[in-house]
Amino acid sequence: MNKVASTLTVCFDGQFWIGIYERILEGKLEVSKITFGAEPKDYEVYSFILENWKNLRFSPAIDDNTEREQKINPKRIQREINKQLKDKGIGTKSQQALKLQQEQNKLKRKSLSKKKKEERKKAQFQLRQQKKKAKHRGK
Repeated sequence: MNKVASTLTVCFDGQFWIGIYERILEGKLEVSKITFGAEPKDYEVYSFILENWKNLRFSPAIDDNTEREQKINPKRIQREINKQLKDKGIGTKSQQALKLQQEQNKLKRKSLSKKKKEERKKAQFQLRQQKKKAKHRGK
């Protein structure tokens, strides 16, 4: 039985958004790389594949040594897709740097506020101790 399968993975390689299109024909794996440039929308990717299918250049066929896939429940596939979409990180390097800076500032704020809180508690404790001593002395 001949099985035909294809997958398209769109990812950011540090400079451009690229698509890696894999197809399995008769047990042979062929791969094509598509460079998009700016981040493509879903409908742009779909229309690109429809319009440029004939122009895609695939790598030489390699034996597909992957295990035969069992039939997967469509609901499970949908859950996995949603999980991958939720795990989507921040896109550009500048945004990642800003996020890192924000997290560092947050940690500094937390440690500073914790230190202030401890000092305040210590001061209140000292004040209570002074009041106890004054009361004990009869003042």
